[in-house]
Amino acid sequence: MTPDMYLVLGIVIAGFSIPSILSAVSDGRAPRASAITILIAGGLILLAIQTQPGGYTLQEIPDVFVRVIAPFVS
Repeated sequence: MTPDMYLVLGIVIAGFSIPSILSAVSDGRAPRASAITILIAGGLILLAIQTQPGGYTLQEIPDVFVRVIAPFVS
């Protein structure tokens, strides 16, 4: 896997865990599963930043998504 794929996967996993966190907090439960998924997402994002020479900027993230998703769409 490339650093771009790690970054996209980490951002997607983090995005999917937000509703789980909100659900757990609103029900008065501890968000244990959500915390684990956030840690996994953070690890993937950190791995992507460390393995990409020069890292990433915020302006590059949409281009990274397009580079990763484009081969699956076309």
